[in-house]
Amino acid sequence: MGEGKRLRLNLRTRVLGRDVNGHSYWRTVTARKQLPAARVAILICDMWDNHWSLGAAERCAAMAVSMNEVVAAARGNSVCIIHAPSETMEFYAAAPARRRMIETPRAAPPEPIEHDDPPLPIDDSDHGSDTGETSWHRAWSRQHPAIEIKDEDAISDDGVEVYSFLKHHGIEHVVIMGVHTNMCVLHRSFGIKQLVRWGANISLARDLTDTMYNPARPPYVSHDEGTRLVVEFIEKFWCPSLASADLVKAR
Repeated sequence: MGEGKRLRLNLRTRVLGRDVNGHSYWRTVTARKQLPAARVAILICDMWDNHWSLGAAERCAAMAVSMNEVVAAARGNSVCIIHAPSETMEFYAAAPARRRMIETPRAAPPEPIEHDDPPLPIDDSDHGSDTGETSWHRAWSRQHPAIEIKDEDAISDDGVEVYSFLKHHGIEHVVIMGVHTNMCVLHRSFGIKQLVRWGANISLARDLTDTMYNPARPPYVSHDEGTRLVVEFIEKFWCPSLASADLVKAR
């Protein structure tokens, strides 16, 4: 199903330039890239069944429903689906999708590329809960059940496993979605920073992500605005973003 289909990805970045009067400003640039759907992978980051922050848990549960619709459509177009709910691998020990990942031949990642690492535009030093919790604890046991895992998918929370899987299956572009943009999405061993440093082509699904940000902290904006600022930060310094609709339509 979906063999030979192609995706048209609209990859948005932000580039620092100067206007006609010589003033610096950030401009939006969109590059259009067509790829065989079978050469694209979706990587779902830490979409857990629960969270220590009530606000984060509520937003994740709502997002999981929409995410599952996108993932199901993409899978039907032959896009590869990798589920990465960190710290829950014991739950999936017997799952065919986990075994598929484990049985993939290992590939040694290249020497990491040096990359500038500017500070985030938000203050998440209080762990970023907008519902008052400040004490971190492990509240999750599996991926959110609203996101279906098929036998032909793969499961891992290990960067080398993920990299090996991408190389073995000839994946040319990874789209990461999930939570949280300023934390796990950027910093996990399979996250944006590591994959960029390993030379992978990666983009962020900007409408299927969230940020751990408390509006009581700088820059004192709404939670949604804080998420937007982090997405723009990623577009400026790390990788492009795209809209999840790009993953649904294949030709």
